[in-house]
Amino acid sequence: MKKHILSLALIGTTWASTAQVVLTPPAKTITTGKAEVTCLAIAPKGDRILVGTARGAELYDMESGKRVARFPYNEDGSEVVYHASFNDNGEWVVLIGYAGTREVWDVKDGKQDKMIARHKWIPDAIRTRGMGLKKGNSDFDRFYQQVEATEGGITAKADKNGMVVFTDDGGNALQRIAYPDNKDQHHRAPCLFRNGQFITGTDDGRVLFYDLVKR
Repeated sequence: MKKHILSLALIGTTWASTAQVVLTPPAKTITTGKAEVTCLAIAPKGDRILVGTARGAELYDMESGKRVARFPYNEDGSEVVYHASFNDNGEWVVLIGYAGTREVWDVKDGKQDKMIARHKWIPDAIRTRGMGLKKGNSDFDRFYQQVEATEGGITAKADKNGMVVFTDDGGNALQRIAYPDNKDQHHRAPCLFRNGQFITGTDDGRVLFYDLVKR
């Protein structure tokens, strides 16, 4: 029991060599379930977050943290979403799986739109192959689509065991965020900066919002 409590206390532990980039612990956590978080997208209005997981995708209200829609992606028996995004007005989302199969879903009614051709905003077949979403690539190549993000000269990059490393323009490590309770050593955390926050996801279904240190 003591070991478990200590492990929980260490979640989000950081090491800073020269400067702190994000404040810990996270300012907010949205729990989506136990499926691994694979990708993230913020709605154009900034009020919702689309969470791609190993079991489809879910849409959450940013303020309340409540789920407002679920999109049960399925591609030849695989439910893993490797890429997720909104259209310009946030009325539609696209989910893409391991071999580049695209599914478009209506945010308002949660229904899938089978008429892919009319959605000119989604990545075409050539672009999805360029993203690594094709059967010929390994799971590792396909899976990690969002492992790096840059904001104000700071780069966040996913590392092994779900860790995130922040570096400066010169490549110097400034801070590391580790998750001792991580079960999957191959998990690479999605990285996203948005409105003064760094957002990432864990292998047990949590979406974490860290406030950036003001400079």
